Amino acid sequence: MWTLLIVLLVIWLGFSVLGFVVKGLLWLAIVGIILFLATLVFGFIRNGRSRT
Repeated sequence: MWTLLIVLLVIWLGFSVLGFVVKGLLWLAIVGIILFLATLVFGFIRNGRSRT
């Protein structure tokens, strides 16, 4: 599970960086940031639930 979350975070981070580097792909940066944060929150929720 952690491997999948880490891979997704790296992919979303790559999309964000690519979107900021290429001017016409600013929308990709925004989508990448949103997906990065959503994956991070999902990981924290799943981690907190599995500890109890």
